[in-house]
Amino acid sequence: MQKGNYTIRAMTRQEVDIAIDWAAAEGWNPGLYDADCFYAADPNGFLIGLLGGEPIATLSAMKYGNSFGFLGFYIVKPEYRGKGYGIQMWNAGLAYLKGRTIGLDGVVAQQANYKKSGFALAYKNIRYQGAGGGYFPTDSEIAPLSTISFDEIGAYDQPFFPDKRLQFLRCWINQPQSTALGILRNRKLAGYGIMRFCRSGYKVGPLFADSPELADHLFSALKAHAPEGAPVFLDTPAVNLSAIDLVKRHNMTAAFETARMYIGKSPDLPIERLFGVTTFELG
Repeated sequence: MQKGNYTIRAMTRQEVDIAIDWAAAEGWNPGLYDADCFYAADPNGFLIGLLGGEPIATLSAMKYGNSFGFLGFYIVKPEYRGKGYGIQMWNAGLAYLKGRTIGLDGVVAQQANYKKSGFALAYKNIRYQGAGGGYFPTDSEIAPLSTISFDEIGAYDQPFFPDKRLQFLRCWINQPQSTALGILRNRKLAGYGIMRFCRSGYKVGPLFADSPELADHLFSALKAHAPEGAPVFLDTPAVNLSAIDLVKRHNMTAAFETARMYIGKSPDLPIERLFGVTTFELG
């Protein structure tokens, strides 16, 4: 897409690093190794806006399977805001995902603008901050995710996401400087979680489990791998009261809030088993 000397096109893998750096500047605290996994999700879904060859706007519009899309990294360089470049990028992303149910995690202040594009609020997600370290639960059925077949992990993950994301997931669970754990019951996967190294501290996401007790065991095991006192973050659906109980037990405090919104039918996710969102950027 081109208007005057403003051009919108798909990013190269190297240009995804620009979006990651801008997200860091916005205070979104991306993971150090997010870019490869994000690009793997949909190599055509990262858009960049160039004015006279200068990058001034970014957006991710990820296609998952045949039915779902997710918007993120909607950033315009501060000196170019309010000039119409962002809305052109936004419209390009919506056009790329046309015909799909589309989700996003938007800052609360922008909810009204997203509603103008047809998005409806599903629930709020809240980022909680706590401290790393602590005890590792003596649960013999907590195991490195690398010891569990990828087919089983993918099958367990599927109900928590509206469409297939296997390329992304394969990369996500194998990031450098991350901890990936599963918890088994009767030799079957009953939950899993990932903790990754970020610009500041560590983020846990996703955190999925069949019960609040299993979620707590997994979360305790994950944060035990972080240095004592290091910042640890967990993004929780506010409608999962068991997840709110979990963060309170771990003395975590609310640090940030987003609005999970959708165009199209809101996906029927097992929120009662969803204790930690994978990422605000990709769903």
